[in-house]
Amino acid sequence: MSRIIDWWQWAKAMGIRYIAFRFFYELQLRTGFLKWRFPINPAFRSWISLAKWRVNAPEFLIAPREEIKFEVNPSEQLRSEAERIFNGEIQFFQGEWLKVPLDEWLLNVSTGYKYDNKIHWTAIPDFNASMGDIKYVWEKSRFLFLQTILRYDVAYTKDSSPWVFAQIESWIEHNPINQGPNYRCSQETSLRVFNWIYALYFYKNSSHLSAARFERILFSIYWQLKHVRENIHFSRIAVRNNHAITETLALYVAGILFPFFPESNEWRKKGKEWLEEEIFFQIYSDGGYLQYSFNYQRVVVQLLTVGFAVAHLQKDQFSSIVYERAHKMVELLATCQDAVTGQLPNYGANDGSLFFNWNDESYRNYRPSLDALHYLITGSDLYDRQFDDRAWFGFQKISTFKLEKLTIKDGTYSFDKAGLFACRQDHLLVMIVCVKYQNRPSQADNLHLDIWYKGENIVRDSGSYRYNADASLVKYFFGTESHNTIMIGENDQMKKGPRFIWLNWSQALNATWKENEDGTVSFKGAIRAFAMLGQIVHLREIKINPSKTFIEVTDRIEGVRGKVFRQLWHANGNPIFSAQTKNNENLTLISTPTHFSQTYGQIENIEQLEFQAVDEEIITRIMYD
Repeated sequence: MSRIIDWWQWAKAMGIRYIAFRFFYELQLRTGFLKWRFPINPAFRSWISLAKWRVNAPEFLIAPREEIKFEVNPSEQLRSEAERIFNGEIQFFQGEWLKVPLDEWLLNVSTGYKYDNKIHWTAIPDFNASMGDIKYVWEKSRFLFLQTILRYDVAYTKDSSPWVFAQIESWIEHNPINQGPNYRCSQETSLRVFNWIYALYFYKNSSHLSAARFERILFSIYWQLKHVRENIHFSRIAVRNNHAITETLALYVAGILFPFFPESNEWRKKGKEWLEEEIFFQIYSDGGYLQYSFNYQRVVVQLLTVGFAVAHLQKDQFSSIVYERAHKMVELLATCQDAVTGQLPNYGANDGSLFFNWNDESYRNYRPSLDALHYLITGSDLYDRQFDDRAWFGFQKISTFKLEKLTIKDGTYSFDKAGLFACRQDHLLVMIVCVKYQNRPSQADNLHLDIWYKGENIVRDSGSYRYNADASLVKYFFGTESHNTIMIGENDQMKKGPRFIWLNWSQALNATWKENEDGTVSFKGAIRAFAMLGQIVHLREIKINPSKTFIEVTDRIEGVRGKVFRQLWHANGNPIFSAQTKNNENLTLISTPTHFSQTYGQIENIEQLEFQAVDEEIITRIMYD
């Protein structure tokens, strides 16, 4: 009976459209029809000569290397990173640097497993314990490292085109069309094409871009884009998140830049139509994002920046609602941003993605991305300084949209559809998660509390680590225990389903801010959660006193008796925690070893703090100065 209930919960979570599509997709996979749709060894052909392309190529966001007018700071960091890349090191997920042979594109460096490039991509699993996390193969093949090399060439007046084109040709040689792991994900393919486009336009006039080399690269780009187009509905229906935005944008941009491809008109038209549909569906009216993840919101911010910039360069525009949703998303992210570091809470799934990295700033600093999109849709600066990203997105030659300039002030903010609530006061930033889910949850983190003080994340989210890791680590990082909220015994707020799926979604019942007569500010929120234990409600009140350096948190559980409930805290720096029950009984602070992950794939040991009670309120004071 429990399995039937779980299946029913899964079906409700995913929806009929998803289930019908996946059934048909699996049928194609098992019958071999899907493999037939993606042919191998297509006959080589050419659509345009290099000479003709150099004269007639549609305008892109950057000029050829020798015509670049903007400056890039020749920093030691940039020089060092470029040298590491030339020597065969790759930065994985904006975190650790790992050595990968220059001509190696099939190796999973986390396990040593090497994929077979003679196997059709449909026969390669995304997740396999012996192979390891396939993202460790995909990361290098995104070619994000080309952005560092292009910046290096401008800053140091170099010409790295021989090395860049050799790397692109090496990838083509080791990744036959529609074979091997690097065709497994259409988003990865789209990102690779974006970076190759930047390289082609930047080194457009290089003597190392021969006619034969150009035609070979263009042939590979064409078949990669055909792959994206042929499989686009998998992302639009089965996945429907930032993947769909990336891939529809790739089709739109490719349709503009490669008008000589037979399908270019269809790619441009349908890519734009689908992209607008995805923006309307995926970005909520208050700026929230359906993946409930700040990092994935930034991914969309950057993708929209590219899309808007390319469209404006071509005297094209998107529908007004697309710009309005983008504006609201920037507002939400800027509101939840620490004013000192430019960072945001490590909220939701974080796989280390930063698709366009045109600066030396920290990966966790959101300012460059928000600054670029804000300027493009308002014509105004969001911060006191500007970033190099603007130049690499072609802002010097495109028009801007004229929405209202954003100004983030102290006060309380409610983003009800997003389920995010923030309080900004002087050096303090408090963010609370209280979501009534419209789309499937990312992590079991309802009523999580994040606190920043003077640029330090003193009460923080523990991160994500890896999507394909030991089961206990996946449970910890995606479950309730890695967040600053309540657990009942070892029970997460929701029941874990397969892969990224949660069943029995927790749901916000109410969430409000209130200014009290004594000068304090209070947040009150309640969620229905722990459905596996009954009809249970978690109520949380957070009182902030702007004149004193402490926050008071009161938690109460209704609907269950005789169970231990655990109030969890993940501290950084030196906040001091003390707690008592409603009857003034002091509670013991329990410390246990656990984990923290700042970026994808990296893990460190920390201490988890908690208070426990049975059938009692827990009233906790957090001192932060």
